[in-house]
Amino acid sequence: MKITVAQLNYHIGNFARNKELILNAIEKAKNEGSDLIVFSELCISGYPPLDLLDRHDFIEKCNDTVNEIAEKCTGIAAVVGSPTFNTKPEGKKLFNTAQVLSEGKIIFTANKALLPTYDIFDEYRYFEPERSFSVFSFKGQKLAITICEDLWDEQPFDNEFEKSRLYTVSPMEELAKYNPDLIINIAASPFSYSKIEAKENIFRSKALKYRIPVITVNQTGANTELIFDGASLIVKNDGEIFRQLPFFEESVETFSIDQINSGIVPGRDNDPGAISLIYKALVMGIRDYFGKTGFKSCILGLSGGIDSAVTLCLAEAALGNENTRVLLLPSRYSSDHSVKDAVDLAKALNVRYDIVSIEKPFSAFEEELAPLFAGREKDLTEENIQARIRATLLMAVSNKYGCILLNTSNKSEAAVGYGTLYGDMAGGLSVIGDIYKTDVYKLAEYINREKEIIPKNTITKMPSAELRPDQLDSDSLPEYGILDTILYKYIELQKPAEKIISEGSDRETVMRVIKLINSNEYKRYQAPPVLRISSKAFGAGRRLPLVARY
Repeated sequence: MKITVAQLNYHIGNFARNKELILNAIEKAKNEGSDLIVFSELCISGYPPLDLLDRHDFIEKCNDTVNEIAEKCTGIAAVVGSPTFNTKPEGKKLFNTAQVLSEGKIIFTANKALLPTYDIFDEYRYFEPERSFSVFSFKGQKLAITICEDLWDEQPFDNEFEKSRLYTVSPMEELAKYNPDLIINIAASPFSYSKIEAKENIFRSKALKYRIPVITVNQTGANTELIFDGASLIVKNDGEIFRQLPFFEESVETFSIDQINSGIVPGRDNDPGAISLIYKALVMGIRDYFGKTGFKSCILGLSGGIDSAVTLCLAEAALGNENTRVLLLPSRYSSDHSVKDAVDLAKALNVRYDIVSIEKPFSAFEEELAPLFAGREKDLTEENIQARIRATLLMAVSNKYGCILLNTSNKSEAAVGYGTLYGDMAGGLSVIGDIYKTDVYKLAEYINREKEIIPKNTITKMPSAELRPDQLDSDSLPEYGILDTILYKYIELQKPAEKIISEGSDRETVMRVIKLINSNEYKRYQAPPVLRISSKAFGAGRRLPLVARY
């Protein structure tokens, strides 16, 4: 028996496009003599559809699309993922379903049993969990069809507080009673640079535990802030990886069961490394955000600093230099080398740049506010005014030319509130808002791996907002290597202060950083969507009350 793995890039609610992708893959699989083609979780609707699932007409459109695809499944069967109505009088109104299509019909269904409600996931809001299990017999093989989390019942967690066994039922334990010959898992699993090995080990351990090969099909592409890496896996019954499909690319590949069981492994691509994958993820995230929203061009403020430089390089790689534009917005505090570094980078990438000094509007603000501020020293107020003037000018060009403003704040800054609301925190999409400052530098080095694109001075100079004379980030924050270590432990690993201190961090620094994190939640609440590349990004996956005192 031949099986085709279809790793594709879907668009939420774009039924015509999703159907076309699926039908093209089915045709390719038929030409290769495949018996069964497997698509990813909720591929019909696109993932995650969120509250579109509350619309009856949306679910009916999903059902209609499934039936239209089934009509084309002649001489081949297909496994597709779609929401379906729960016809029972009790429970949630929908199931998250894997449907097997053949000869114009739906010949088998398997509903998702384990519905995640952590991080960015909230599936129990919409779906009823399955409580009964059965295998699907096809071409002399018994197939255990599962959906994403159904194989993740023993997943490891970064957070020490979490249990290693999150659920009280194991779908695979139930399916194993039927002695299946193959495990098929359809998934929509977002990318996280720290979860790559853990994700692989989940599927390898299941194959080894049950001595059954595992085929898991993950989608690729990005939808809003979520980025899907693909990297679908075929794992042999001894836990060895037979084949891994590419990261961040569409791929349709066909294998025979005999090949998988033969013991011959075709080999894997070299480990690309975390920074390489993060770079590819962010480029895809930008490209799909613009492509799927119908926008083509972007603008950002280029300061001569590392954050805006890396953001520009990512944007140019995603959208092309013809669709990327920058404004240089120097103030009385901007250094000559910052302007030169920004101009050099814009020229290196051949993107349009314009220089607009903020001196005149800033002076006008100072003049108008002088009577109100009489007797008071200059402070953060004047710094924020400069940041908000820059945002106003950037948004003016954005409005006039229809280009989306990209936010250039990094995760370290966002965590401790080192940014101005309605100023440098403005934008339609936060590109590096899930990248700690120390990793921004690694991205810059990666971008320069073959030749110097980002000026060396941008990478080596001390970081500064340049909003007052001789200002440095280190005036307000701990050194970034120290800061990022504390942030990672507190945000991603959710370790308490005393635990972080016991692991070697300075008590006063830890307590100060945690206070900054907690007191600046209100700023993050109003921030643009952040492209997610970690296990705990700011946004939908990290929900904290604004008025808490804990």
